[in-house]
Amino acid sequence: MAKATSFNELLDAVDHLSLDEQESLIDVVRHRIAEYRRQEISSLISSAREEYQQGKLSPETPLNIMNSILS
Repeated sequence: MAKATSFNELLDAVDHLSLDEQESLIDVVRHRIAEYRRQEISSLISSAREEYQQGKLSPETPLNIMNSILS
């Protein structure tokens, strides 16, 4: 199994990249983060739908939800 690279080692490695490569790296990382967040949201929606179908959740108005949060 490969040794995990520390954050500081990654930063040092990035310093050795050209500016174009650094910008490309930023784009790749941002796209990966966006995709990860999309998958996370999709998973939460799927879980909520399952809970709703099982009767564990009921429809609520935004006002009721906010009142619940603030109380």
